[in-house]
Amino acid sequence: MVRTRVGYAGGTQKDPTYYNLGDHTETIQIDYDPIQISYEELLAIFWDSHNPANPPFSRQYKSIIFYHNEEQKKLALETKARVEAELKTSVLTEIIPVSDFYLAEAYHQKYYLQGVPQFKQEFSAIYPSTDDFIASTSAARVNGYLGGNGTVAALQAEIESFGLSPQASQKLLDIVSSLKN
Repeated sequence: MVRTRVGYAGGTQKDPTYYNLGDHTETIQIDYDPIQISYEELLAIFWDSHNPANPPFSRQYKSIIFYHNEEQKKLALETKARVEAELKTSVLTEIIPVSDFYLAEAYHQKYYLQGVPQFKQEFSAIYPSTDDFIASTSAARVNGYLGGNGTVAALQAEIESFGLSPQASQKLLDIVSSLKN
């Protein structure tokens, strides 16, 4: 992933917030490099990360895919059909055209990273602007690792690019190693 940002989309209300969401759904905006990962691979991660046959307990948390073009729509529908065949049940995920995306509040961004004060402090020093922190590829990558995504080997290969101190780098390696055991 190049960048991830948490926000709200799919509704009609202008400028939704977490406490005034209206008819929007919480979502994540993903910027990615198609040379590194394909849209179809992203869809596989999406389908594997939850049970799309479970009904949502609210509009806020429903399973939804926003597509940007006809090719993405086609792939989303094809993969949905495959998941339905594998599960032998209906998948409740909506597949709709992308709509206005409203950035969620700063405290919702990089959730796992913000839960570790040492990382939050270091990234605040690297990115004093909240907007820069939210847009940071390094912050997105560290947040993903802290969320249990990625391998220790992959982390070792890129950890120096994050700009963390040696102590924080070691702590990240220790955390990710413990998640994988």
